[in-house]
Amino acid sequence: MPLLVGTSGWQYKDWRGGLYPSEQPQRLWLEEYVRHFATVENNNAFYRLPTRETFVSWRERTPEGFVMAVKASRYLTHLKRLRDPQEPVSRLLDRTAGLGDRMGPVLLQLPPNFRADLGALNACLGCFPGSVRVAVELRHPSWWEVGGELREVLERHGSALCWADRGSRPVTPLWRTASWGYVRFHGGTAQPPPHYGRQALGSWARRVADAWSDEDDVFVYFNNDMGGAAVVDAARFGREASALGRTVSRTPPR
Repeated sequence: MPLLVGTSGWQYKDWRGGLYPSEQPQRLWLEEYVRHFATVENNNAFYRLPTRETFVSWRERTPEGFVMAVKASRYLTHLKRLRDPQEPVSRLLDRTAGLGDRMGPVLLQLPPNFRADLGALNACLGCFPGSVRVAVELRHPSWWEVGGELREVLERHGSALCWADRGSRPVTPLWRTASWGYVRFHGGTAQPPPHYGRQALGSWARRVADAWSDEDDVFVYFNNDMGGAAVVDAARFGREASALGRTVSRTPPR
């Protein structure tokens, strides 16, 4: 599998006239998106978990080889705060089974005020079968204070610590905790915001290339959707990674 590069979501009205032709109806945006990208991070599931039938429809509307990562419901991560995870995880996996072979990693993004709780994280990750890849995005600094124990938990479950960027700099340790990787870009400092500059994207491409070989699976998603910045920056990142000899999934032309 190549380095898979895409965006966090695809249903953004300000992408009309950019990635999406002005006259194209919104119901066909997914079909247009997959012409340009081979992966997407579905963050709709975070706000409201879709039905299994909806996931089936997304599988049917995307080509073979397309990969959809799924952001876990906020019910599990923000409301339950990983407590009693068995039922929410089972429901998530029952619904996402509709994706079939289009299913990519699950992202657990924890709230910024969620302090380190290794027991809760370990119990939650233990609810996922080994066939499901889980990336974990941690945002409270207390997690880094238990770094050794945290890495042990993630490595035991084969889970990837999500590498996150805000303001064109890493806001998480760059620890490799699995045989695969997961990277998220939340907004850069280039003009006009929230774009990333070439130097920042080049630095990130080198970080990824240094940590993983071309045979390893790495998922990279741009969450700076305003004004279509995510589309432009994903394509730029792809070019920077290609220049380093990495095999990169399709992205829009320059």
